[in-house]
Amino acid sequence: MTDRNSTTDDTAATLTSGSRRRALKTLAGGAGGLAATGALPGLSGYVQAQSAEPIRIGFQVHRTGIGAAYGRWYDRTTQAAVARINAEGGINGRPVEIIAEDDGTDPKRGAEVIEKFVNRHECDVGFGTLFSHVVIGSSPRAGELKLPYFVVSEGHHVASGMLNRYTLQPGITDVKSQVQAMAPYVANTLGKKVTMLYADFAFGHDHRDFFSEAIAAQGGEVIARIPIPPTETAFTKYFPKIPRDTDVIYHVMVGPAVLTFVKEMGEFFGPSAPAIFGFVDSLEAVDINSPGLEFLEGSYLWEGYPRYAQADQTEYDKAYREAVGVDDNGASVSDPRDVSTYAHMFGCWETLHVIKDGMQACDYKGPEDRPALIEAVEAMSDIPHSVAHPQGDKVFNGKTHQVFGHQYISRVQQGRLDVVHTTSIEDTLYEDEVDYTTQAL
Repeated sequence: MTDRNSTTDDTAATLTSGSRRRALKTLAGGAGGLAATGALPGLSGYVQAQSAEPIRIGFQVHRTGIGAAYGRWYDRTTQAAVARINAEGGINGRPVEIIAEDDGTDPKRGAEVIEKFVNRHECDVGFGTLFSHVVIGSSPRAGELKLPYFVVSEGHHVASGMLNRYTLQPGITDVKSQVQAMAPYVANTLGKKVTMLYADFAFGHDHRDFFSEAIAAQGGEVIARIPIPPTETAFTKYFPKIPRDTDVIYHVMVGPAVLTFVKEMGEFFGPSAPAIFGFVDSLEAVDINSPGLEFLEGSYLWEGYPRYAQADQTEYDKAYREAVGVDDNGASVSDPRDVSTYAHMFGCWETLHVIKDGMQACDYKGPEDRPALIEAVEAMSDIPHSVAHPQGDKVFNGKTHQVFGHQYISRVQQGRLDVVHTTSIEDTLYEDEVDYTTQAL
């Protein structure tokens, strides 16, 4: 293996766990101020970064398989974030290099990609995975190889304790926190008898289990649960299974056939559909003005990050959209037909900035500092709203390796999504189910 040590920022120092925590709090506060002023590090940091050996981040990307639409936008967002980080001087005076490998949205290939990152590419960390079954299939190998594995998924698998100390989710919230925050609005606004249509794999199972609990706590009930294979291409046969006394249809689908799913649901129900509440996963990368989706007018969707620029758009959102090449409608600035996965891809941008802050806090030099990086990220707590974190302020739980943040409910109105409710972070919190910090590194 080549020598990975290189010159770093003169102000960096090796941190104990206690001093690392203090440093990260300072970093978090400084990030907000830096973003607000628009100030950038001096040219010397940039020059130093160009002459040092790069920090290699292994990007596990769904280029093919059912996650390909997400993978394409995860890639664009990742490249934009790295360009920003490198323009500001890189990490510890070193440029960041992305090493991308396609996992085919397949758990077995996912584990093979993790091995490539360590044994072939000499990556410092792994990053980027979205689909839950791929995370679950890849995480054990990351733990065995002691490769910090930063996932940009939504499943509860990280915070549940089923994975390991080397797997973290610091840039995007999980399903359990999302549905817990959504359930009161669904019960009080739309109805209490709910039928769920969900993707039949780990991510959908999280929705099935945690929303059932959350709506029951609001005095409601899931009266039918209808699992649909994520590779399904025809959906009409599932709709007769929906009970007649359903108040609300709750849908969360993924994959290349989501447009077909939503169209066929509209054709089946026509104007007599129950209230509809969906997770935007069913419409990610889909233009809601597509022919056949007119029936969605007036329906509600959860969004991790609002696709359409809102009336109260922040300067952070404007800067982020410009960087990733997305217009005010959530589509590519070069092709309005190319709709982004805006509700999810921000997690790549934010996770990369968490990796940057963690590496700077522990004065990361190479793979021997991987345990220190894990400890540095575990020491994070409050994450302020900034250009680095444009979706909103957050709280990271170092014990469970899971971040918590605001959630958004939007309504389809005149062919766009308008936010009608924003949760507090407190709405999303739940009791710890694991303390990864007790596990050996």
